[in-house]
Amino acid sequence: MKIGIIGAGNIGGNLTRRLTTLGHDVSVANSRGPHTLTALAKETGATPVTVEEAPLGAEIVVITVPLKAVPDLPSGLIDKAADGVAVIDTGNYYPRERDGRIAAIEDDGLTESRWTERQIGHAVVKAFNGTYAQDILERPLPPGAPDRMALPVAGDDEPAKRKVRDLIDALGFDTVDAGGIDDSWRQQPDTPVYGLRAGTDAVAKALAEASPERTPGFSG
Repeated sequence: MKIGIIGAGNIGGNLTRRLTTLGHDVSVANSRGPHTLTALAKETGATPVTVEEAPLGAEIVVITVPLKAVPDLPSGLIDKAADGVAVIDTGNYYPRERDGRIAAIEDDGLTESRWTERQIGHAVVKAFNGTYAQDILERPLPPGAPDRMALPVAGDDEPAKRKVRDLIDALGFDTVDAGGIDDSWRQQPDTPVYGLRAGTDAVAKALAEASPERTPGFSG
């Protein structure tokens, strides 16, 4: 598949490494420009591009930038992606450490990914937000392996969610359907599933045990 990755930090960089290894055509972008991605491109064979170029013709677009940077993404960013594109949102809201207070999340009760959808004007699938970046490289296992990790995946667009779950399976991880985007608070920071290294049963249990109350450490 043609995959565009916007953000080349820990998650974006390691997804670039793994997805190119699987044979996908990966374009990767960051806010500083393609010239800053030459080492990653040389290592992986990915194509360094501008943010505007990353989604062009892509069947999957991964947005993995700080939440505070999402409103700065170009308008109509996803418009030139392939029909039926699945947009993966890996973002988390860290009001005290990084993002500042976002009233729509804290006062209006939007989930972090619903807020992101409204900024970019396109449905998203929430995945990888609670995954340790190094696990993407070090913990893949074949289907059926007893210690295979599972990742929660939330989204309203069922075909897009299926595409993302299939991609995660190919990367070496099981998935658990975490519901729609309005349910994605169950996998936000400081919930039981966030950072959990476990299989499908434990991940499903952790999702069920989550509370919608935002903890003080993750409030602005």
